[in-house]
Amino acid sequence: MSLFVNLRSVVHALSDSLDLVGINDVHHGKRVGIMAVDILRTLGRSGEEQAMAFDAGLLHDIGVSSSDLHRQLVEDFDWEGSQGHAEYGAHMLAGFPPLAHLAPPIRLHHTHWTELRDRYGSTERMANLLFLADRIDVLAAVAMQEDRLLEKVPVIREQIAGHAGDMFDPDLVAAFLDVSRKESFWLALESGPVLDYMEHVSRDAPQTETSLEVLQGVATLFSHVVDAKSRFTVEHSEGVARIARYLGGLLTESRHLDAEDCAKLELAGYLHDLGKLRIPDAILDKPGPLDERERRLIASHAYETFRILSRIPGFEDIARWAAFHHETPDGEGYPFHLKGDELPIQARILRAADIFQALAQERPYRSALPAHVVLAHMRQIADKGKLDRDIYDAIAGHLQEVYRLARSLPPETGRPAAQSD
Repeated sequence: MSLFVNLRSVVHALSDSLDLVGINDVHHGKRVGIMAVDILRTLGRSGEEQAMAFDAGLLHDIGVSSSDLHRQLVEDFDWEGSQGHAEYGAHMLAGFPPLAHLAPPIRLHHTHWTELRDRYGSTERMANLLFLADRIDVLAAVAMQEDRLLEKVPVIREQIAGHAGDMFDPDLVAAFLDVSRKESFWLALESGPVLDYMEHVSRDAPQTETSLEVLQGVATLFSHVVDAKSRFTVEHSEGVARIARYLGGLLTESRHLDAEDCAKLELAGYLHDLGKLRIPDAILDKPGPLDERERRLIASHAYETFRILSRIPGFEDIARWAAFHHETPDGEGYPFHLKGDELPIQARILRAADIFQALAQERPYRSALPAHVVLAHMRQIADKGKLDRDIYDAIAGHLQEVYRLARSLPPETGRPAAQSD
């Protein structure tokens, strides 16, 4: 089974989620990719190398989901603790064959040129290029926030030039100094031109037949980024994906679902919380009740998910189902306040999977709940008309298995834990 989508377009769109970690600065990865391409073009490098540099720029911070870690990486020009996220990001990419070629340079993208020059090959050059573009953007982003970018260009160029031969490859710095004499190099980093660049790249990417197995792999990859944001959400998206697909299978006849619906439900489950990467760590991990401002921020994540997934041609259903996972049949959900027939059964299933998994998982304000308590909560939601009765019945009739899927437990361990009173 497959969908007609372009895998590169999928990766580019999902990379939007990585930029959300910056909260108010949401184009870091894109700017790094664009600058890396400009520097390689100045050096006369091939289009293939430029394409790899662009993709590596988009994904170089795939190991960063914490807003606190992101702030540290931005505030300190050369931070000793930066290697951890590079290692983690490379580890994730190495496990997904279509993107595994990006893992080696991303692993080294905070390594000084002096540590690389004795074994300097194409991987090390790509890594140092990412490091250079990344640090240029750290300086440029501050100037852009102050609306003083062109004014600060001489200072940025001077600071980067001062690290040629220690942090950065002198040849790469020379190419940067050459291309950055042009105002266009810097103006292309503004939000509008960056979005134009991404639209151009997406427009030129033809739709191709991509297997659901490959799409599941990339969805799993990005779900790991989301779930790593808090120790309380580790494996949350995977659990939601497993439950959603399972419930979809149970309801195939009664709700006229098919195998493709179930496969898409699984993808939507992996990707439903992409927008949470823009929520500050302190809010997600808050041990007490949220205030009104914090609740509004949390509520925005479903729309961010919709915005990201809607950019992918062929993902129309997945985008809707994932973004609707906090909608309720009575219209009191968010962020679209859909009601009745406006809310598809697939989104209702995903909502049920999300609630069940969250209740079965430890959270900052409570321990994980046992199966019978989770089921009692689900019944209360169904009794209020906020969960379809047949979805509740499917859960109740297969409680042990649904609980096992929520907790990632093997069958022999999951069975005793799922007994109800």
